[in-house]
Amino acid sequence: MAPSVAPAPQPPPQVSVVVPGLNEAESLAELAQRVDQALKGRFTYELIFVDDGSTDDTWNVISRIRAENPVVKGIQLRKNFGKATALTAGFRKARGAVVVTMDADLQDDPADLPSFIAKVEEGLDVVVGWKVNRLDPTNRLVLSRIFNGTVRWVTSVKLHDMNCGFKAYRSQVLRTIPIYGDLFRFIPALAAWQGFRVAEIPVRHHARKYGSSRYGLERILRGFFDLLSVMFLTRYSKKPMHLFGLIGLVFAAIGVTINVYLTLLWFLGHKIGDRPLLLLGVLMILLGIQFFSMGFIGEFLTFQMQQRHLTDDPPVREEFE
Repeated sequence: MAPSVAPAPQPPPQVSVVVPGLNEAESLAELAQRVDQALKGRFTYELIFVDDGSTDDTWNVISRIRAENPVVKGIQLRKNFGKATALTAGFRKARGAVVVTMDADLQDDPADLPSFIAKVEEGLDVVVGWKVNRLDPTNRLVLSRIFNGTVRWVTSVKLHDMNCGFKAYRSQVLRTIPIYGDLFRFIPALAAWQGFRVAEIPVRHHARKYGSSRYGLERILRGFFDLLSVMFLTRYSKKPMHLFGLIGLVFAAIGVTINVYLTLLWFLGHKIGDRPLLLLGVLMILLGIQFFSMGFIGEFLTFQMQQRHLTDDPPVREEFE
């Protein structure tokens, strides 16, 4: 009997479309159809749905779509872990040279997919959608503008809508930048910090067709806290002493000033032992020393990590032999 021959491995697709979703069963079939219409015959692609612990019929719908279209892949998380975990699972599954993320609620228009891919093929590393005519409630628009204005000021990355879920990445970007918490929304800022080329394109935006939005004040507050993390990572992660040393210097200077003032009073014959100001001055100096110590520890850990990664590939975009 002739030995069985293993099937040849399939070449990776040009594009991976990653769609995380929570309780979006009603929209998935239409979304898959519209993605297919936008990409079929123009690019080889895979469509990766990530079910983030849905309690409706989402996983069964994904299974049915997969049975009809073999380019569709499905990942079901054990419970609702959040969008960052869902995206990470999708990114690990993705095999395309270009990875596109979009929301499952049909507010992003799949007809814009070729525009994203074309921009990456032109040489960009990250392409962010800008919903020029955004169809959302007024309160959400106001909060979004405040948030994005703050992001532009903190990160110096001039994008109109950092929080837009419709983005395209060169696969190298996603292998370089770790995602945790809610930092997925700031991948463009972290990518720009790493030297990748980042730009935006206008995209169409539609009113939500099914279900209701989970966008609210809590999500905005989480975004601002994550923005503080991004500010630290992009400005101080390589030189933590610049942050902690400055704070320590301020506290120490205030403490020294207070104690010099009290010392002068003591020389002039005033009692200072029972003054609360003396305790405040000593406390300020101790806080300053504490922050300096944190800065030194941070510098030591940064040095150790740099030594450990000396053998890693350098961040080279291209080179000539």
